Amino acid sequence: MTTAILEFVDTPDGPFAILADEADRVIVSGWTADTDAVLARLRPERRPERVVSGGTGAAPAVRAYYDGDIAAIDAVAVAQTGTPLQRAGWQALRSITPGAPLTYTGFAAALGSPTAVRAAASICARNAVALFVPCHRVLRGDGTLGGFAWGTGVKQSLLARESAA
Repeated sequence: MTTAILEFVDTPDGPFAILADEADRVIVSGWTADTDAVLARLRPERRPERVVSGGTGAAPAVRAYYDGDIAAIDAVAVAQTGTPLQRAGWQALRSITPGAPLTYTGFAAALGSPTAVRAAASICARNAVALFVPCHRVLRGDGTLGGFAWGTGVKQSLLARESAA
């Protein structure tokens, strides 16, 4: 990939960065205004040669999500590279019902490997397209938040928003 488009959207949880490839698929997203933090979510060989500011097709979905249309993020095209298990996991994350989070154990079971809890947690941790691939919908076994790349405050806010919708 030679060029990527970077757009920032103001949200109640802070600035939301969207980095999209030339086909307008989201390759990185998260709550930051720091371009370097966005690029750091990609492996060096996957980083674009050039980043330009512009509009992405995903920005309207982010605004709609925050306006209460929780399903608006579901149709946003994403592009992540990983192992077959990671890709299957990221696809499975997109099928978790908003307002009904899973535990890491439940997520591992949904992947067909109920004992692969660490692998399930790793899939969430390596997710570069936060919100669109909703890893925030996975909790610790005791129901507590656990980690989140963009902070547990953002994770808690997203879960509350989805629970209320």
